[in-house]
Amino acid sequence: MSEETSSLPPFAEGVFTLPPYEQHLPALLGGWCAQCNHYYFPRPRYCRRCLEPTAQITLGTEGTLYSYTVIRTKAPLGLPLPYGVGYIDLKESGLRIFCLLDPAALARLKVGHPVKLEVGPLGYDQKGTPCLRPYFTPME
Repeated sequence: MSEETSSLPPFAEGVFTLPPYEQHLPALLGGWCAQCNHYYFPRPRYCRRCLEPTAQITLGTEGTLYSYTVIRTKAPLGLPLPYGVGYIDLKESGLRIFCLLDPAALARLKVGHPVKLEVGPLGYDQKGTPCLRPYFTPME
């Protein structure tokens, strides 16, 4: 990730770790309830099961593509056309999350294959400013 790209703001706070990624890989941020031993993404302030406060944790960087679709209609927030979204089963926490997929790798996506998290400039935020977003890309 270039220095210019790493200075872009995230599309939302508290969803993924921020650059510099030369020092640590990007990771999703989520919540964990110590009372219930339950994980969440994104992190809620309180556990939806027992209403105890959740702790912020990293949910990992790898998973398996459970299902996906490619959308070919007008994209919101400046996302590239076409763009992909899918469900990812995260390796470390076991959570199934809904996330963007790498627009440059749509032809290589296959259900059941391993994917890894990347963060890069993708679309705009609510104010029309370019921003960083997390997405998953197939592992080689």
